[in-house]
Amino acid sequence: MEKKNIHVYSEIGRLKTVLLHRPGEEIENLTPEYLERLLFDDIPFLKVARQEHDAFARILKNNGVEVLYLERLAARAVRTPAVREQFLKQVIAEAGVTDKDLAARIQDYLQALPEKAMIDKIMAGLRKKELGLGEKYGEYPFVMDPMPNLYFTRDNFASMGRGITLNHMRTVTRRRETIFAEYIFKYHPFYKDSEVPHYFDRDEDTCIEGGDELILSPEVLAIGCSQRTDKESVRKVAKRVFEAGESFKTILMFEIPKSRAFMHLDTVFTMVDVDKFTVHPGIEATLRVECITYDPVAKDIKIDMEEGSLEKILSKHLDRDVTLIRCGGGDNIIAGREQWNDGSNTLVIVPGTVVTYERNYVTNDILTKNNINVITMPSAELSRGRGGPRCMSMPLFREAVK
Repeated sequence: MEKKNIHVYSEIGRLKTVLLHRPGEEIENLTPEYLERLLFDDIPFLKVARQEHDAFARILKNNGVEVLYLERLAARAVRTPAVREQFLKQVIAEAGVTDKDLAARIQDYLQALPEKAMIDKIMAGLRKKELGLGEKYGEYPFVMDPMPNLYFTRDNFASMGRGITLNHMRTVTRRRETIFAEYIFKYHPFYKDSEVPHYFDRDEDTCIEGGDELILSPEVLAIGCSQRTDKESVRKVAKRVFEAGESFKTILMFEIPKSRAFMHLDTVFTMVDVDKFTVHPGIEATLRVECITYDPVAKDIKIDMEEGSLEKILSKHLDRDVTLIRCGGGDNIIAGREQWNDGSNTLVIVPGTVVTYERNYVTNDILTKNNINVITMPSAELSRGRGGPRCMSMPLFREAVK
């Protein structure tokens, strides 16, 4: 089995390898009374969500992208009996199971399944009735919660240069998601001997999520300080990236509103070409940005504050004039509606060619008028999870931008 490296130095270089997760039975374990706990606003229809996701994967494959699936990589990573046993103990502990008898019962149940079925079941969540448990264990139906947010593969780990950030998620609900990437990079034959550096780890005491991490060029990173990412995490990542000898020279930390509509930086702007960005009008006012660089004498990061419009800040650090393409054309009603359905959240396949949700037709038309090749995908059900094509994809290899 060939080894694979992480190589992501832009948002727009030709996409060669990407990680997805096809929605599974975890979606069927959503119920109205537990939506808030599981971070959903609605319940997608799984059959149609899978059809939409398969259409997304076909678009990528038809454009020469190798598509890997999280669930398949995780199943291969735990094939060795000792690794599998260790993995199960960790999964059960992180699910909050403290009763030793119950933990043993869960382990026996999962251990009896083939690797892929085991991974699928852990992602889907384990109901008490599947173990034949009665009222002794309370009214809540799960001994292990479902992970319905997993199809947003951008968040739980993120490629950065030749390494990754293995993220500590903000909400308890999503923290277990990162265990799959932990085992993939430790034990999967693709990566276990590749020595992929970690610029952040899942057991740290501050939070960061991949939707806040944008790679603007081989020299410039943008990371959002958002509802889901702490300022301290951004500074940790900056120091480690600089000290690892990566090509990045500047990290821009953007403070964005702490609300669900502006959940991550990539919900308010994404890069679509070397000099073009989609943007939500809500962040076009004057911004305060931490410009983080490295002081080799002090062997520490240096922070300077910058103030200005998004256009001014991006133009300065990318050393070129940039065009901001407003979600919804700047119309407050249209922008609000299409932003809710991730109109600013695009996935670039090659510079100037993007995948978007078809429902954001106003923004898509404006992108086309700005000479962006727009490939739309169906999204009636996937969009109910509040994430777009960028959220649903984790690039593992992009070619250099020519």
